[in-house]
Amino acid sequence: MGTAMDIDVTGPESMGAGSGEETEVLIAGAGPTGLVLAIDLARRGVRHRIVERSERGFPGSRGAALQPRTLEVLDDLGMLETFQAAGGPCQPVQNWQGTERAGTWDLVERSEPTPAEPYPNILMIPQWRTVELLYTKLEEMGSRVEFSTELTGFTQDEDGSGVTAELRHADGSTETVRAGYLVAADGGRSTVRSALGTPFEATQIDDRPALLADFRLEGLDRDHWHMWPKAPGGMVALRPLEGAKGLFQLIARFEDKRVVDLEHEATPESLIRLIEERTGLSGLSLSNVSWSSAFKPHAAMAEHFRVGRVLLAGDAAHIHSPSGGQGLNTSVQDAYNLGWKLAAVLRQGAPESVLDSYDVERTRVAAGVLSLSTKQFATDNASSNGFSQRGRATRQLDLHYRESPLTRETRGSLPSSALHAGDRAPDAPCQDTTGTPVRLFDLFRGPHFTLLDLTERGAALPTAPWLRTYRVNGPEADILDTHGHAESAYGKALFLIRPDGYVALATEDPGDVREYVESWGQVSIPAA
Repeated sequence: MGTAMDIDVTGPESMGAGSGEETEVLIAGAGPTGLVLAIDLARRGVRHRIVERSERGFPGSRGAALQPRTLEVLDDLGMLETFQAAGGPCQPVQNWQGTERAGTWDLVERSEPTPAEPYPNILMIPQWRTVELLYTKLEEMGSRVEFSTELTGFTQDEDGSGVTAELRHADGSTETVRAGYLVAADGGRSTVRSALGTPFEATQIDDRPALLADFRLEGLDRDHWHMWPKAPGGMVALRPLEGAKGLFQLIARFEDKRVVDLEHEATPESLIRLIEERTGLSGLSLSNVSWSSAFKPHAAMAEHFRVGRVLLAGDAAHIHSPSGGQGLNTSVQDAYNLGWKLAAVLRQGAPESVLDSYDVERTRVAAGVLSLSTKQFATDNASSNGFSQRGRATRQLDLHYRESPLTRETRGSLPSSALHAGDRAPDAPCQDTTGTPVRLFDLFRGPHFTLLDLTERGAALPTAPWLRTYRVNGPEADILDTHGHAESAYGKALFLIRPDGYVALATEDPGDVREYVESWGQVSIPAA
């Protein structure tokens, strides 16, 4: 059947609205969160502006692990191959005791791809490279980041019709911008969140600091992530960075509660001295420190991710311990959850209340991920290796929206192992009617909803401009499940898949699909 999308795609000039023009969505912050949101809005034809107060992109390697669920997001955005070419697998860890190698081990559990989970392992890539690739994609789509442009204040209309924001440019000039919505992707010290007065409860996980730095290092092999878990003064680790010959990332923990002075302690001379004192190695050559950061691990989350026409995403909404590689990935998926909902309200006539589901869904997920990363940090601290192995929970493939107000599960007595409405929609290799291989992820890719009919009944099904329908096997089949992988993953029912790859509705009754589709413009979202 394959009903085509009818998308109102505006030209490149209207995607990145010019100075002083009204825009549909104003994004404050051009890190991974803001960039993914801008890319998603661009492919949906939603006019937006994305401003960044710094004069350049993030320069450091922090947030280097892309989890399997994030790789699926990149697949949908048409960027996965680009990222795979730029990144690589997590290196095996080489433990050291002073100058002696003390065995290797895997920091992450490694898995083989399956029909349902084609990307089961993390991809390592420095955050600066992730940002760079996202910039390039956004520019290819006709939009751009407005650097050296700071959001200094905003007000919301009393009638809830929009936002007026004030921007300050590098030359000191100011600009007033009217926007339908403002998205705060401006980091842990978010100007927007502070102005809203949204409670942001923070918990310090450890009062001992850690130092991160990127630099060029010679004299150490690039085949391993090198760790000295029992180094004098605190654990130290050196990881070769992908796509940057000779570049390493340093992680150094301190056993005391001191303040790290980056101006003096992140120089090449100070860093090589720290490494030599803690490892006992000599003959290393360190130069070109490109980035450094000192922090004390803590966790925090905003009480709400939506206040009127203002939405919080990424670090502006939640801050994680670095353990487990969850922060950047959770942030990217905030943007992925939000983009299609903004487009639904702005393009499909969906009610404002659909945006309340962003708050409901992502606060629940963020709270769970914060708990996971905090526990992972405690486990790391107790480990004799300095870090503990990361398992399936960190891959984010099992996160779900079963309790979402947008989720409908009408089948009864399902086993716990069955696919439920609200779960991530699995992949499966199939064929089209000509025998050409096609994956379910191929069918999902794009800004539309997807209806999979695995009932083989050939019943009449509703249509909508934002919906593509595929019958799997049976009368008038569009797709052939030649090896049974789709049925194994889904079962014999009707599944309505959201644009962000989660099951919105699972039912055996076509009438339920019709009701969901027809009521999309009247979805009722209860208060959180």
